[in-house]
Amino acid sequence: MAVTVETLDKLERRITLALSADEIKKEVESRLKDMARKVKIDGFRPGKVPMNVVAQRYGYSVQYEVMNDKVGQAFAQAAGEARVRVAGTPSITEKEGAPEGQVFFDATFEVYPEVTLGELSALEVERVTSEVTEAAIDRTVDILRKQRRTFVERAQDDAAVDTDRVTIDFEGKIDGEPFEGGKATGFQFILGEGRMLEAFEKAVRDMKTGESKTFPLKFPDDYHGADVAGKEADFLVTLTKTEAQQLPEVDVAFAESLGIPDATVEGLRADIKKNLEREVKFRIAARNKQSVMAAIEKAASFDLPKALVSNEMDRLVENARADLKQRGIKDADKAPIPTEMFLPQAERRVRLGLAVAELVRANNLAATADQVKAHIDEMAQSYERPQDVMQWYMGDQQRLAEVEAVVIEANVTEFVLGQAQVSDKSLAFDELMGA
Repeated sequence: MAVTVETLDKLERRITLALSADEIKKEVESRLKDMARKVKIDGFRPGKVPMNVVAQRYGYSVQYEVMNDKVGQAFAQAAGEARVRVAGTPSITEKEGAPEGQVFFDATFEVYPEVTLGELSALEVERVTSEVTEAAIDRTVDILRKQRRTFVERAQDDAAVDTDRVTIDFEGKIDGEPFEGGKATGFQFILGEGRMLEAFEKAVRDMKTGESKTFPLKFPDDYHGADVAGKEADFLVTLTKTEAQQLPEVDVAFAESLGIPDATVEGLRADIKKNLEREVKFRIAARNKQSVMAAIEKAASFDLPKALVSNEMDRLVENARADLKQRGIKDADKAPIPTEMFLPQAERRVRLGLAVAELVRANNLAATADQVKAHIDEMAQSYERPQDVMQWYMGDQQRLAEVEAVVIEANVTEFVLGQAQVSDKSLAFDELMGA
């Protein structure tokens, strides 16, 4: 008998399922008999519990389990015969008016939409490029030198300048009253690195060891300390020590300290360039993928299954709670996060996911084993022991699946860039890294 699928709405469908009451009854009896041989009930020896006692205690739950199983099997068979792609879990309700010996159920569900993207040649996509310059290598060398710098105490009469490490005692008051976090002894920071508010650094700059100074400081309106944000404080600061930074020379010893295989200045710069080029490649790929995905989403025009959007919203809420928990928020798992606030984001994700899946299916863009292995190998090269990283990924199916998803997105990006109207833009190294 052919399965009849009713269309209720754009994506909503309904199938009526007919089950044999006799088959359900036989299955219930079979399961109860099996339970009677294993169940333990006070007053009876194992395997000797009367059927009527087992049926009285477990009959309802077994009946419920059997109905669920039979309905699930019937729905899966009917959906398969009707060749419908079910999105989400169906809603099952018992239907009245079934003939003798049968039980009817209505299964209401959603189907996946017909995904339409139009001509990819009509998409407009910006593709960025960037290069690792000698200036970028110089700045990286400077960063590495700063990471290994030492400090030497200055003479008492030397004024504090940017790059000096200063040690201070300070106390701040608002309207003559101390405030929380406004006092410290032996506090250290490096001038010119922006750790402190600019007004604070400006006051300390040019001070000499042993000097004290009072100055006003207005906290920004968006200051992280809500109690003082937007308020003006008066600070008394005493400079107790000034230390000048000493940067290591860029030489063979410096290269050796970094573990560079070719421990020369040229080898150091070559190693830095290789690492920067790897980072640039990944960042460019991420930027171009973002541009392609935005174009795909804009071109994707189809209805979304409510069930998939709802599931995605629930997942986003759980992610938000997990993030709160990681931040140390108490009872983060019970945080009242409105699901609706994630509706636009969930719709975008579902729409993009369906569109990308269709592109992959229609154009054979699935990740190959060689592509996955090559991607892991490339990532592993930035670690000290690449082989260990390879084994870490290859030995776990979930990690492999995550890499596979990245490779698929890269395949889609390259395919779309080969079809769309592409405008190329060259980004300066600093602009790319800053983004």
